[in-house]
Amino acid sequence: MRVLLLGSGGREHAISWKIAQSSMLEELFIAPGNAGTRQHGKNVPIQPTDFKSIREFVLSNAIDMVVVGPEEPLVKGIHDFFLADDQLKSVPVIGPQQHAAQLEGSKDFAKQFMQRHNIPTAKYATFTKDNLNQGFTFLEGMKPPYVLKADGLAAGKGVVILNDLNEAKKELSSMLADAKFGEASSRVVIEQFLSGIELSVFVITDGDSYKLLPEAKDYKRIGEGDTGLNTGGMGAVSPVPFADPAFMDKVQNQVIIPTIKGLKHDGIPYKGFVFFGLINVKGEPYVIEYNCRMGDPETEVVMPRLRSDLLDLFEGVATNTLSERDMQFVDKCAATVMMVSGGYPESYTKGKQIYGLNTVTESIVFHAGTESDGPTVRSAGGRVLAVTSYGKNLEAALTRSYSAIESIEFEGAYYRKDIGFDVV
Repeated sequence: MRVLLLGSGGREHAISWKIAQSSMLEELFIAPGNAGTRQHGKNVPIQPTDFKSIREFVLSNAIDMVVVGPEEPLVKGIHDFFLADDQLKSVPVIGPQQHAAQLEGSKDFAKQFMQRHNIPTAKYATFTKDNLNQGFTFLEGMKPPYVLKADGLAAGKGVVILNDLNEAKKELSSMLADAKFGEASSRVVIEQFLSGIELSVFVITDGDSYKLLPEAKDYKRIGEGDTGLNTGGMGAVSPVPFADPAFMDKVQNQVIIPTIKGLKHDGIPYKGFVFFGLINVKGEPYVIEYNCRMGDPETEVVMPRLRSDLLDLFEGVATNTLSERDMQFVDKCAATVMMVSGGYPESYTKGKQIYGLNTVTESIVFHAGTESDGPTVRSAGGRVLAVTSYGKNLEAALTRSYSAIESIEFEGAYYRKDIGFDVV
């Protein structure tokens, strides 16, 4: 099978690492990829939202399957683009169509969907600049903290949690009237704050059946003890100790099954990953958000824990035979620690040479933001490397990752030293 994977982050490196292990693979291309993905396939200089160039590449290279890593091409309708083209429509795309991708692309769409299908989530209301004053009134009737979410994609920065009512009103005005997040905040969802501990649950579905992937927990804040600014993720662990069989049974019956059935009931075809951002509130699961793709950095612990052939699962999605495919996990824990550029998530510099990558033997180094110039690897993003390790327990896996990090260096490198602090 000749496969094109779209994306350039740590998620895509982990997916390419897993695809490369498949006996079904003939050749793997990654567009645009990074310095790490070239170990597993051929990088091609095409952006994931350049549908015209993707079309030309797929046709000229006899691609059998396209796997979409990031959310933007899905929300912009790459799957629909293939289905509408006579020459492309027979090439399966792993990733939902545009309407289904609104589960991630629009917070309001997702909330309405959950309400319709009785899926547990926080109480909410949606506002635009035309009813800004009603938004102020809604905030006045709530207890702090106040949760404000830009409706559209805002590169992970569209969620604001504030304790002060006046600050919350000011923020709502900034998001709606001043277009703080551009088009993404032309609508804002205000929702009830839920107190609990978060986790990420993933399934892959062909629209009829689904397979549950290993769960994970990521750490979004830049500072230790979950303090400071939100990032794209500073590390992750899998499995999640509190996600015991009883809790996961509730997740499947109250969240996953109603979601898959709800999509079918609403006539929304869905082929690909569903990411459930959940919070455990006193033993009960609530949905914070849906994503229409795998999470990052969670993918860097989920893929290493997957024993099954990923291409076999993807073929099951493409041919509606997922229920017949085998899903097995590796019986080990996995932990990843993210090395980021100094200054991230605010301003940071790129182009720093990375040393010591070849000295790591007991961990897997997934590249998140790198580029290569021959054998030289340099930083090319805020999140640079995800150092993943196995262990008999989470503590052992984390110890191994931290040990590996000591032999990797680049100017200004920073990482959190307490990943897993709340569950180990």
